[in-house]
Amino acid sequence: MKFIADTHMHTVASTHAYSTLREMVHAAAEKRLYAVAITDHGPEMPGAPGKWYFENLKVIPRRLEGVLVLRGEEADVVDWDGSTDLLDTDLEILDWVVASMHRPVLKEKHPTVENVTNAWLHVAKDPRVNVIGHSGTAEFVYDYETVIPEFGRNGKLVELNESTFLGRQASIPNCTKIMKLCKKHRVPVIVNTDSHFSTQVGCFEHSRKLLEELDFPEELVVNSSVERFQSYLRQYTSVFRTL
Repeated sequence: MKFIADTHMHTVASTHAYSTLREMVHAAAEKRLYAVAITDHGPEMPGAPGKWYFENLKVIPRRLEGVLVLRGEEADVVDWDGSTDLLDTDLEILDWVVASMHRPVLKEKHPTVENVTNAWLHVAKDPRVNVIGHSGTAEFVYDYETVIPEFGRNGKLVELNESTFLGRQASIPNCTKIMKLCKKHRVPVIVNTDSHFSTQVGCFEHSRKLLEELDFPEELVVNSSVERFQSYLRQYTSVFRTL
């Protein structure tokens, strides 16, 4: 299985990543990717970009080195009601939103399965969100059987995050369960690197291996072909209306 887009990555604007936007896109061009989404962190994450960052993404060309560049954000889930730090004022600029849970934002040490399940059920209904980011995180276990179908019903792409295999080993069993349920319920997924340095862009080795082991249907992997990816963009974003 091949992957033609990488839609979760961070630049120096997030201050804990180490490559510029141009360097990330150049790496994608070298890997012959069709598209990337630059998704620096929302304002509640420590070290997040400054106040005007997302609004000013309009200066970034839609295509660089032949790569379609989506203007994105990794929004933080900030409470168990599924609120995020995504600002409505940024929405007219943004093409792509990944919603994720992070310990520096959700500070409760031992959230219950009920807490996390409730949050994701509300995020599932948020029309602004495209991708459910690295939701297999071991700290934030939820009722996968209940929530995964809701992601599918609401047009959310469930992310298989390559960085999980490199830095969140305890989360791998949960990610495997989630992918099995996506297969069972025919919920579309997207494979991303969550790159924080340019050499990681477009490197999907561990994710590809897991999907192959699960005999995961290629037609459910939105970034496995340009046609599938474009179809999602046309249905759920305004990207092609602004090209």
